[in-house]
Amino acid sequence: MSIIETRRLRLRQMVDADLPEMESLLGDADVMRYYPAVKSRSEAQAWIDWNTRNYAEFGFGLWLVETIAGEFVGDCGLTMQTVDGVEQVEVGYHVRRDAQGVGYATEAALACLEFARARGISRVIAIINPANMESQRVALKCGLVLEKEVVKGRLQQLVFAASLVE
Repeated sequence: MSIIETRRLRLRQMVDADLPEMESLLGDADVMRYYPAVKSRSEAQAWIDWNTRNYAEFGFGLWLVETIAGEFVGDCGLTMQTVDGVEQVEVGYHVRRDAQGVGYATEAALACLEFARARGISRVIAIINPANMESQRVALKCGLVLEKEVVKGRLQQLVFAASLVE
């Protein structure tokens, strides 16, 4: 069941049957180069489980992203993150290496921001590794601006933010 549809993409809840695709995505050293490590099969299952809990608790999480034709692209969505002791909604995205560079992350993230706005969420952040220029470009294209630098999980991170209040 689609949560969000765009011109080219469909975002839907992850299910256990998505484990092979999520394991491939989260186990790809190139996709995960700005994370401390790639994720194993059991960690990819834990990722799906975490998002399933998020759907139940918050009404959102990271959703599986596929083309309208059904080809797996990655994940994108909203999660709760704590920055400087404050819980905030973050937009996040991962795109298969061979599907990068065609605007999928931006298209999916913009749709997630509209989803958030429609549900009364007034502010969204993106936590991005300072070396991840591709992700920073996506955040900027989505209207987020660099707000500050923080240490999160012992890593230096940039926090981009946008107000969704019109």
